[in-house]
Amino acid sequence: MPAAPRPRRDTRGIVDAAGLLRHVRFRRHVPAPPLRPYLEHYWLIDWDLPEPYVSHVVPHPSVNLVFQQPPAGAPFGEVAGVGLGLFSKKLEGRGRVCGAQFRPGGFRPFAPGRAVAELTGRQLPLGDVFGAVPATAAQDVTGPDDEHARVAALDAFLLRHGPAPDPQADLAMALVDHVRADRSVRRVGALARAEGVSVRALQRLFSAYVGVGPKWVILRYRIHEALERAETEAAVDWAGLAADLGYADQAHLVRDFTATVGVPPTAYAPR
Repeated sequence: MPAAPRPRRDTRGIVDAAGLLRHVRFRRHVPAPPLRPYLEHYWLIDWDLPEPYVSHVVPHPSVNLVFQQPPAGAPFGEVAGVGLGLFSKKLEGRGRVCGAQFRPGGFRPFAPGRAVAELTGRQLPLGDVFGAVPATAAQDVTGPDDEHARVAALDAFLLRHGPAPDPQADLAMALVDHVRADRSVRRVGALARAEGVSVRALQRLFSAYVGVGPKWVILRYRIHEALERAETEAAVDWAGLAADLGYADQAHLVRDFTATVGVPPTAYAPR
């Protein structure tokens, strides 16, 4: 019997991952089998803090379904489109978040009526995206103390809303996987030629199914790798890394890193 799948364990995109993990309980879970082709994983965060803490994330090119139990007030759910800039979240008191991170290109089969680009940079109530949802949906997900019950509630919610088979979604997911895994993919034109489509057709596909353009995806994965290297290596050869990631020179990498993370890589790395 094959081993059960496991969610990935990297912390790509999390700024100061070690600091976050000191302040919260962070876990990932694998969704139900019919959902696995479309989702990266579920992610669960719980915290009970004597002092506020601000987390920072460089978002993936992914849509997230998010259910939150804030320190005060009723639980709620929302759909978060691809975040274009650094995402910061202040955590205080006691709270809980349960989320589903979709594979880039994998959300459209659950909400086929709109282009994913319409969600980019936005957080929308569940009803605005899925139509009618049970009034207890957020409580069903965030309420149980048992995290496997939370995972089951996430499965149940998503299975009520799809997925609807869509070959274009399959293509979009495969293309983003190619960009993520193959460092040699550095130009949109080269990616389009390799797939036998025009640049314009590739851009339309990404807009409709990923939410951002292929150039943005290429650049974001470069920044994720640079951030991970800064987190894990004592001394980063930034000029060599810039060349490895396909930048014309170190200055271009520094500019993109600084614009995304908020500090230059040489200032970030010692933290």
